[in-house]
Amino acid sequence: MSLDPLALVAMLALVLVAAFVLWWLYRSRRTSALRDRFGKDEYDRTLHQHGARSKAEAALIAREERVHKLELRPIADADRTLFTAEWHAAKSRFVDDPAAAIGDADRVIGQVMGARGYPVDDFDARYESLTVDHGEIARHYRAGHDIADRAVTGQATTEDLRQAMIHYEALFGELVSESEPAGREREPVST
Repeated sequence: MSLDPLALVAMLALVLVAAFVLWWLYRSRRTSALRDRFGKDEYDRTLHQHGARSKAEAALIAREERVHKLELRPIADADRTLFTAEWHAAKSRFVDDPAAAIGDADRVIGQVMGARGYPVDDFDARYESLTVDHGEIARHYRAGHDIADRAVTGQATTEDLRQAMIHYEALFGELVSESEPAGREREPVST
């Protein structure tokens, strides 16, 4: 019994359509999972940076895998007390010297992240690592840090500096209060 060539073409077309639908569903779910994990802002920023969805998603997945290799840990009670005191000192300094207070706040955030096990050598590494488990709160870090950089060159107003302190406070509060790194129980989004 031989198959009609038209029936064979139809079956092949059906298999190809089914394969395409499955591929599209997989890619759509992966995109959705990455947007949820990193937050829409970071997903879109990475997409803009890499120019193509496949490259951006590969970068986010690589970032996620890199961070899951880090030994992130909660802050010890003694360190939490010390960092909280330094944080309050930075906030108190804001009234007399807003730019210096932002510099102090940026330094304290860096120390807290180092104590938690995040890379501390450069801002981009800290920021990208932070986005894996703190997608929405990481945008506060980027916004605060951008203002702190402008303050160094005298290009930030007092209102800008106040906004930077608000951004930093959101991040500080989450990092020092968290007893375990967020999202550690989640598996990385698969490729």
